[in-house]
Amino acid sequence: MTTSPNNRSRRGLAWAIIGGAVLLVGILAIILAAIFSGGSTPTQTETAPPQATPTAHPTNPAVDEFVDTSVIDKGWVPEPITTDPETYIRAALAAASTFDTQLSTRPKWLAYLDTWFTPDTRYASEEDRQSDMQASQLEMRQGVVLPEAEWDSLANEDGRVVAAATGDIEYSDVPDDESGAMRIGTADVVLTFTSEDGTGSETSYEDSVRVSVQVLCGDGSVPMPNTAQQAGDCKVVRYFSGSLEP
Repeated sequence: MTTSPNNRSRRGLAWAIIGGAVLLVGILAIILAAIFSGGSTPTQTETAPPQATPTAHPTNPAVDEFVDTSVIDKGWVPEPITTDPETYIRAALAAASTFDTQLSTRPKWLAYLDTWFTPDTRYASEEDRQSDMQASQLEMRQGVVLPEAEWDSLANEDGRVVAAATGDIEYSDVPDDESGAMRIGTADVVLTFTSEDGTGSETSYEDSVRVSVQVLCGDGSVPMPNTAQQAGDCKVVRYFSGSLEP
C-alpha cells in the first residue's frame, strides 16, 4: 500500500512535535535536579535569591526597624527595634557617646538617652523599679557620657563625636536574673572627635573607652510609647564604665 506524500508529511510533523516535547521535559528535569540538589550553574538566572534576614517582628514593615530615625538629624544614634542583644548593645554603646554640639544641647541629648531605658525587672515593686531606673540614668550622666565641661569646650569649636563599638563584645550574666533575658555587654568604644581649628578647617582624633551596658531583651521590657517598639524588645537597664558587674 502506497502512503501519500501528505500523510508522510503529517506523520513527520507529529514525530517532530513529540520529540521536541520529550527534549523539553528532559531539559526541565535537569534544571530542577540542579536546583534541588544544591548544584550551581554559571548562568545568572539559576542563582538563588538572597535569603531575607529575620526581624524581631516579621509582620512590621521595614520602616519600623528604628524607634525614630529623625534623631539622626540631631546627631544622635537611632534606637533599633530588635530582640537581638548584640545588635542592640552595639547601638546602645554608640548612642552613649555620639552627638553634635551644633545640632542639639546636652540636656536634650541626655533626655533622649533616657528614652532607651527600661526598669530592672529584678525589683518586685513598681516604685523600686522606677527608683532604680532613675539611679541608673544618673549613673550614666555622672560616669559614662562626656562631662558637661568637655561638652562646652567642644561646642566652642563646633565639635561633634561619633562613637562605634566595632570589636568583640564580652558578655556576662546578670546576677539574680531568673528570667535569663538580661545580659551585660562590654566593649571598647572608639570615639572620633571632630572640631574646627579656627580657620574653617576640621581636625579629628580618636580616643577609646571601655563601656558596659546591661540590656533586657525579653518579657518585662517597657517599649517607647506611640512607636512600633513592643514589649519584649531590647532596652537599656544600666550603663557603667569599664567591666564592672552590678
